[in-house]
Amino acid sequence: MESTRTALVTGATSGLGFEAAAQLAEAGYDRVVVTGRTQAKVDSAIARLETRTGAEVFEALTVDLDDLGSAEAAAGELVARGEGIDTLILNAGIAPPQDMRMTASGIEATVTSSLIGHHVLTSRLLEAGLVNEGGRLVIAGSEAARGDVPTFNPVDLEAMAADHFGGDLEAAIEAQMRMTPPATYKPGDTYATAKVFVAWWAAELARRLPAGTTVNTVSPGSTPDTNAISNAPFYMRKFMVPLFRLVPGMSHSVADGAGRYLEVAGYGPEVNGEFFASKRKKMTGPLYRMDHEHIADRSGQQALWNVVGRVSGGVSYEAA
Repeated sequence: MESTRTALVTGATSGLGFEAAAQLAEAGYDRVVVTGRTQAKVDSAIARLETRTGAEVFEALTVDLDDLGSAEAAAGELVARGEGIDTLILNAGIAPPQDMRMTASGIEATVTSSLIGHHVLTSRLLEAGLVNEGGRLVIAGSEAARGDVPTFNPVDLEAMAADHFGGDLEAAIEAQMRMTPPATYKPGDTYATAKVFVAWWAAELARRLPAGTTVNTVSPGSTPDTNAISNAPFYMRKFMVPLFRLVPGMSHSVADGAGRYLEVAGYGPEVNGEFFASKRKKMTGPLYRMDHEHIADRSGQQALWNVVGRVSGGVSYEAA
């Protein structure tokens, strides 16, 4: 009997997630789980996906990744359904808002939506054996994590640890997540740092996954035609994004951005724990493996994993 292929896409009611879900159906997936914050949004997305693709393969799941209880409940719902997942695209996230937002768990919102909620959902699915053998996990990164995008500068956490925490890198990472002194909220820098955290998380998770299962971080590139920028700072919405649209090579379509997720999901088992983005100082084009020193920082990866486990209420996947 021919096997069934299943994918799950977070943040799939619009933008990159919606496009990724459509492309997965068009690529022949038999079941595509579409997630969003509310049932109404998910139902609307599925209706539009079915109209576009002509396929009735979409399944609804509500989850608010800002709410760790919601992430736990969504994982429990998937476990109850009992069907394994082959491709998990962790796309949900937000652009850096002008004013700092903290979630109920006391974590800055870009970190929670990009990483902590995904950590809870993914860990629970792995613990339940719901990621099929040879599964592919892809999490949304950003060109900003490279450190060469204007106004987006990852925080030097090693220096923060040395200057304020006696060299304790975990304490510095947690201060950045919780926005406690000496951390300060700067939208671009906070977002870039959150995406460094994402790349560190994937690298560390890769060491824990069963053989043949992979996780990689993928920047979708500069895709300004999504709803993600609606809460972005004024200068980004009014100056940077219009500039990106005008300059050749500074942006590409939502379809191209989502296509990057599927491209990396198609890589073999030898590609694991990597961060793929545009060429240095570029925003679009072919994908390259990022080998920046701050991305490949093993001590940062390990420290980040430990902190994520703590701030998520003790959720920390370890291979059996």
